Amino acid sequence: MSSRSKITVRVIAAEGLFKRDVFRSPDPFAVLTVDGGQTQTTETVKKTVSPHWNQTFEFNVTENSILIIQIFDQKKFKKKDQGFLGVVNIRIGDIVNLSDSISEQTIAEELKRSNSNFVVSGKLIITISHKNTAARDPRDPTNFAQPNARPGSQPVTASSTTTHAGGAASGSVQASSSQFPGAASTNAAPPAHPGVQRQFSSFEDQMGLLPPGWERRTDNFGRTYYVDHNSRTTTWKRPTLDQTETQRAQERERTREQERDQYRNRTLPDTANGAAQAAAAPQAENNANTVAMAATGATTPGLGELPPGWEQRFTPEGRPYYVDHNTRTTTWVDPRRQQFVKSYGSNGSYNAQRLSAMGPLPSGWEMRLANTSRVYFVDHNTKTTTWDDPRLPSSLDQNVPQYKRDFRRKLVYFRSQPALRILPGQCHIKVRRDHLMEDAFRDIMRQTPEDLKKRLMIKFEGEEGLDYGGVSREFFQQLSHEMFNPFYCLFQYASSDNYTLQINPNSDVNPEHLNYFKFIGRTVGLGVFHRRFLDAFFVGAMYKMMLHKKIVLQDLESVDAELYKSLCWMLDNDITDIIYETFSVEEDRFGEKVTFDLKPNGREIDVTNENKRD
Repeated sequence: MSSRSKITVRVIAAEGLFKRDVFRSPDPFAVLTVDGGQTQTTETVKKTVSPHWNQTFEFNVTENSILIIQIFDQKKFKKKDQGFLGVVNIRIGDIVNLSDSISEQTIAEELKRSNSNFVVSGKLIITISHKNTAARDPRDPTNFAQPNARPGSQPVTASSTTTHAGGAASGSVQASSSQFPGAASTNAAPPAHPGVQRQFSSFEDQMGLLPPGWERRTDNFGRTYYVDHNSRTTTWKRPTLDQTETQRAQERERTREQERDQYRNRTLPDTANGAAQAAAAPQAENNANTVAMAATGATTPGLGELPPGWEQRFTPEGRPYYVDHNTRTTTWVDPRRQQFVKSYGSNGSYNAQRLSAMGPLPSGWEMRLANTSRVYFVDHNTKTTTWDDPRLPSSLDQNVPQYKRDFRRKLVYFRSQPALRILPGQCHIKVRRDHLMEDAFRDIMRQTPEDLKKRLMIKFEGEEGLDYGGVSREFFQQLSHEMFNPFYCLFQYASSDNYTLQINPNSDVNPEHLNYFKFIGRTVGLGVFHRRFLDAFFVGAMYKMMLHKKIVLQDLESVDAELYKSLCWMLDNDITDIIYETFSVEEDRFGEKVTFDLKPNGREIDVTNENKRD
């Protein structure tokens, strides 16, 4: 029989435990068992899915001893399933070498299911150390060999990583420069006395602090990814300080290029270039011509006589135009030409639609041709021009449904109302780029509603130029990034993603939050009135609140799909001896767990099958 040695097990923390209850976080504690005979228990941490214990226990083990660590919910420990939250099984010989004088390893083990097959998630972080005082002379370099790493475990320390072929253990290890970005390439052995690594916040890791605006997160599978709150993107690759600014600039350039492409794809074809291409190309079959016209934006040459009731005339400059005596209208477009609208489908294919099938323009609109023969549209109601055909949705796909056309017509009608017409005069707003939020708040809040309905003239301090639309578009886009930044505690991301926003219930931590919400409301109104893009997407329930409509359970699905499914399951099934909830909910307010009653004295009332619909 192998001789027994004493080891020290430090249970540091668990991360991302599965939350079985809808409104309550578990009270986790861990039970450590070695070979079924030695048992130790940690303290209970209240109301959290990421408990930190940092407790140390000692066991007498052999290399073949099995350490079992189970995590339970203390509130449900006497129930049928004991509030089981996960288990890990560790063979001691896979972690530390008991023949060495000193061995220590910190690992992060994924929690596994038990025989009951309950859903579990998260990982457990522990340190196992061993000190053999009766071993050989500690000055002997051979005594400082790195202990074997357990297959499947994730070392938390950044000093070394051991790679095993086919799951076999390795007796020595070399520092890997590919494990972390920017690590030096070296074959030196790790220190003989590695210390227990401290726990890192979401804004730092082993490599140090993350760049400003970045956050480290872990998914349900324990994989680490990084969230860039500046551009609202995620990546598996760790950002570095020297790369961040370059990446942001590249990302902004890519975004601008995508916007340019989008606007190009939404415009009507260049009839002059298209006609020249069609005239130079050899005559092909009729269906082939249609495909070519859709792809290039060309139009068929106007041949033959004009339709009945049409007449061709010329301007004093010699430019031809056409008179339709049937409707008493004029147009630059030859009615003998069949024009097509060019658009792109989701798979990159071209879609085409005849203009003649789309009906007349809305009241107050006019179609004109630029000097390059490109069609644009004039809205005399608002005295604005656009490349977009008001009869079409902004994004045209093949076989556009009628409801999209109806929505576009309603939008055009809405914008043509007198209340949405720009008043004479100008509204000047001057801001500094590095104080955009503060300056915009000051200037917008001091203006009267009548002044804000005048033409906006935005000026960035130190940048000379005239605002013909481009400056104000940039202003609204940059301001929206600031206003809806969750770090201001005014808004927060919905549970389902990192892009949809909802009002932060803890916004009152900012004593001026009501004034800021009024400012944000004014800014959103300005964006609607002046047709400027705001880079923000709200949850559906927020729009219903603006319209004073009743919010129902189905609205929760787009915010938190898991919570919605849980509530629906509770309503449709018998929850007796299954759900142990009260009419209260727990919330995390800046690290403090706070319980709110959903009804008077709700924390003392159990949810049963009879009162669950209350």
